[in-house]
Amino acid sequence: MSVAVVFDSAGTLLRTYRMAKNILTGELLTDVETTILTFEDPERVLCVLHGHTRDFMTVSPDLLISKYLKDHDVGFGISCTRKLVEKEHIQSVLLEDTWATAGDMQECMRVIWSEVKENEVVALNNGLIVHMGKECIEFTVTAGGTPFFGALETITTLHDRGVCTYIASGDREAKLERMADYLGIPKDRVFGVATPSVKEQIVRDLQKNHDLVVMVGDSINDLRAMRAADIAVLSDQQSSVKPAELADVADHRIRDIREVLKIIPLVGKKAR
Repeated sequence: MSVAVVFDSAGTLLRTYRMAKNILTGELLTDVETTILTFEDPERVLCVLHGHTRDFMTVSPDLLISKYLKDHDVGFGISCTRKLVEKEHIQSVLLEDTWATAGDMQECMRVIWSEVKENEVVALNNGLIVHMGKECIEFTVTAGGTPFFGALETITTLHDRGVCTYIASGDREAKLERMADYLGIPKDRVFGVATPSVKEQIVRDLQKNHDLVVMVGDSINDLRAMRAADIAVLSDQQSSVKPAELADVADHRIRDIREVLKIIPLVGKKAR
């Protein structure tokens, strides 16, 4: 029997620290769930910036993010949104914004770096939440993650059992590939900047070549992929407070990534 397991990244494989700043109010949101924050308003779009954290930190705090993006030709990916929005429209809002500054982003970066800098393996990700109705950058976002204890053991054991593992995440691909190298997941099985619909399609495509596909996720942007999967696993490692839709669709709930190893034999037994 051929089995594939698709993992989300932040909150599932990685213990993730998040910080967001509301540009319109100046409020700092600590350890915020950025996908839930995005889904609270259908006009919000979570964008992942392709630029490196080090580069963002070196510019003047007063510099507009829009100008920095223009001057350095920084690209972005659409990580999460509730409705279909053309990328060109999002880009125009990003490049014409007159509110968000590099200092807003740097404020988030400094907090997250202080949380993760002592860890051996660290991944940093920076993004912006754009409000299409207000046509502005509404939030700056920084996330930093390090693998959960047991993540490497889990992936290694799955590979030893002949199970194919994949990562499908809204995070930028460069960050994911570094984590995949550490965990031993081939780069061609890593899908970055994956929206909810892309995650779902990844699961459906894998089902064409595998007897069973398992989706392991922790947030609302994993819902469509979990619904499509043969087995849906909801991770409570980072937080056990989950939207009702996620709880309803889950076949299993785990508090430790290594519990996936107990589920896979059950999947094989169920298939026979």
